[in-house]
Amino acid sequence: MKPLLFTNVRLIDPKSGLDKLGRLFVKDGKIAAVDLPETEKLPEGCEVIDGNGAVLCPGLVDMRVTVGEPGYEYRETIATAAEAGTAGGITTMAILPNSKPAIDNPALVTLLKAKGEATHSVNILPYGALSVGCEGKEMAEIGLLQEAGAIAFTDGNRALENTRLMMLIMSYARGYNCLIVQHPEDPSLARNGSATRGELATKLGLPSIPAAAESIMIARDLRLAELTGCRLHFGHVSTAEGLDLIRQAKQKGLPISCDTAPVYFDLNEEAIGDFRTYAKLSPPLRSEEDRQAVCQALADGTIDAIASDHLPRDVDDKRLPFAEAAAGGTGLVTLLSVTLLRAKESNLSLLDALSLLTYRPAQLLGHSSGTLSIGADADLCLFDPDQTWLVEAGKLPGRAQNTPFDNRKLPGLVLGTWKSGRRVFQRQTS
Repeated sequence: MKPLLFTNVRLIDPKSGLDKLGRLFVKDGKIAAVDLPETEKLPEGCEVIDGNGAVLCPGLVDMRVTVGEPGYEYRETIATAAEAGTAGGITTMAILPNSKPAIDNPALVTLLKAKGEATHSVNILPYGALSVGCEGKEMAEIGLLQEAGAIAFTDGNRALENTRLMMLIMSYARGYNCLIVQHPEDPSLARNGSATRGELATKLGLPSIPAAAESIMIARDLRLAELTGCRLHFGHVSTAEGLDLIRQAKQKGLPISCDTAPVYFDLNEEAIGDFRTYAKLSPPLRSEEDRQAVCQALADGTIDAIASDHLPRDVDDKRLPFAEAAAGGTGLVTLLSVTLLRAKESNLSLLDALSLLTYRPAQLLGHSSGTLSIGADADLCLFDPDQTWLVEAGKLPGRAQNTPFDNRKLPGLVLGTWKSGRRVFQRQTS
């Protein structure tokens, strides 16, 4: 592998707070020098990339990704998810375990990691299942799954409903210092619902889910975290009430964290329009007041990370009446762009926004990615924050095309992505 020099780039490293125009040197797949002086002599055969002022940051770390493998490969495979992810500047993906079979077996954890390595383009960090089969009836083998390399534990987009079982799992996980990730939605209130309860759902005649389904589950699990001392993370938080509970828990010093997804700070329930199934998501899109509350929680630090919440569906999953269509939207290729679009509304600097996409999710997962530190793997994303691109369902990289951002023009064009110093995505110029 040739040594690689990035020159005339805006270096942004959220871990160190670096944000300046400079040069970065890569050798043997590792970051060898940051802000390299112009007088430094380059090794023979060094490849030089002129960024023309574009941003060079760590490869994005997406802590909430569903793929179709194993069991639903027709929706998405690890290889196709890697194709979409690298086009969006992502080099590390944490994969949810609600596949078929569920990732409740150490051999499946090992298999997913190996498939990630086979792509040579992304780190795959498998979640282990909280319960056997992600069915919420019996605790999975958390210790063995962690030993095999499970990064944290969750039942994916299913909340664990049994309170006693959740307490036992959290007590057990505390001994292993495991991170437990919960889908915060009371299943008994959410079952068979397809839109947030309110005037719009009533007008459209849709079965609805009260927004309080989120805060009720958060309140329960915060109390369990207080009882057990377990590290607890809430995925894709979407309501003002839920965020207020998390904010208060953090002020009490509980080991709590949370993420949200771009859909919940960019879109509101009006996006479902005239039964637009690409905007049917889980949890469902919320009111404008909740959307603004998510923006505020990004600004005040209540939210620790932004994840794509990538949930691939095929055409047959979505071409159904709204109430019958499957929930979920793609998000890998749009993760960076939608975050940049709404960063100003959330009073986030570019450095702060990129922190929520790189170093902070990596830190939550205990992974070494998300930094430009010397000696770190040269997982890098080069993008132009001012250049726009058009989202077109059917023409996106990867297999899944069910994007709620279809026909949107977004900022933040990814020009190139590198994994361990090797280019894994290059923007084609017309």
